[in-house]
Amino acid sequence: MQNMYTIGDFIISQDTKIESVDNTDIQNILASIFQSSYDGIYVADKNGNGMMVNHAYSRVTGVKSQELLGKNMKTVVKEGIVSESVTMKVLDGKAPKTIIQTVRGKELLVTGNPVYDKNGEIAYVVTNVRDITDLNHMKTELQNSINLTQKYLNEIEELKKKEMLHMNLDGSVAQSQEIIKVFLLAKKLAKVDSTLLILGESGVGKEVIVKYLHQESERANQPLIKVNCAAIPKHLLESELFGYAKGAFTGADSRGKPGLFEQANGGTIFLDEIGDMPIDLQVKLLRVLQEFEITRVGGRSSFKIDVRVVSATHRNLEEMVENGEFRKDLYYRLNIVPIKIPALRERKADIVPLAFYFLNKMNKKNRLNKRFHPEIIRFFEEYPWPGNIRELENLIERLVVTADLEQIGLVDLPPSMLQGLELKQNVKSTLKEIIENVERKIIKEKIQEYKTTRSTAKELGISQSALVKKMKRLGL
Repeated sequence: MQNMYTIGDFIISQDTKIESVDNTDIQNILASIFQSSYDGIYVADKNGNGMMVNHAYSRVTGVKSQELLGKNMKTVVKEGIVSESVTMKVLDGKAPKTIIQTVRGKELLVTGNPVYDKNGEIAYVVTNVRDITDLNHMKTELQNSINLTQKYLNEIEELKKKEMLHMNLDGSVAQSQEIIKVFLLAKKLAKVDSTLLILGESGVGKEVIVKYLHQESERANQPLIKVNCAAIPKHLLESELFGYAKGAFTGADSRGKPGLFEQANGGTIFLDEIGDMPIDLQVKLLRVLQEFEITRVGGRSSFKIDVRVVSATHRNLEEMVENGEFRKDLYYRLNIVPIKIPALRERKADIVPLAFYFLNKMNKKNRLNKRFHPEIIRFFEEYPWPGNIRELENLIERLVVTADLEQIGLVDLPPSMLQGLELKQNVKSTLKEIIENVERKIIKEKIQEYKTTRSTAKELGISQSALVKKMKRLGL
């Protein structure tokens, strides 16, 4: 072998000064190197019997040298000292092998390499052992970190969506997950021309959703015509919707008049309170939705229109269909894509932001500087709001203009709103009691979400013992 010297069984580089080095010194040097290796090393003969083990092997695996030396690896496996033998795999396959081996609860990366004699037969198998328990722990920590990062990214994305909504809602407030989902659905549906039916109690903000749908659609630069079917007298509703031809009836404009559908051409028409439309007029509306053409009252010809129809109602149309008060075919035509807006009591996260939004609006309108007492904020959160957002807005306008003091409190509320509420018994709640109620509410919600006090405490940024003490104090 060029540039190499052979001394005993070892091959030495030509660059090594060997004038004063004999075989004994070489053996000592190699033995020292063997024992000083940080990784565990185990050597077996051609039959799989243990010959040499360094100190690092015992440190890494916890297995003492006397448990391996002189023993065949098959016996070592049988005794349960190691899960499987890489030495035997090397001897069987006559090639290097790497496996994940379990030794007394530890996961090890084990590589076996054959050492050949002059005849090309395996004389020894040298096994290198490295503890990967810490590596697996680091891998788990890394995955947890990745998951946490993804969680934060998802939260940031949700915040971005909320911010985008706030930018596009013209001052409307959307904080709760319930209403955010409604707006995200509306944003998706704005890109298509399907007929939509918006459902929800009176005062939940159906018109706000319609405005958002229109401004997010490709029809945003075209008209948005709003029609309250319950507010127009029944005998006038047909001519209001479809217009009339000249001379159609006594008192009619001699030039005729375009209806609201014509005025909405190219844009969106919003038929609010569709459940109040007379049954005979529903037939004509169905034809418009099927053919997208209209005929003016008293007219002889029809013409095409391009309009997106959005309807809304607080009534139960299915029940009306069963009672014969609403046409089934029209109901199915309107109900292609329904959007259900939850009541204000079902999205409590919106109550306080809405209250402050209306307070600021009324203060600005009336050049006042009214503010809320903490106790009335608590009242707002607990009150059922049967009139929804409309009731909240009207109440705050009333409170702003009638409250005697700068700070609006429970004393300024109409007496009827306090009747039957538990809050009436706690009108004199202290700030401490209010804070405790808020803490109690938050902890209850977090415990339901994270199940254990340890996980909940971590989420709240306090120690587990502090959380347990706080729960005991709050009676949880």
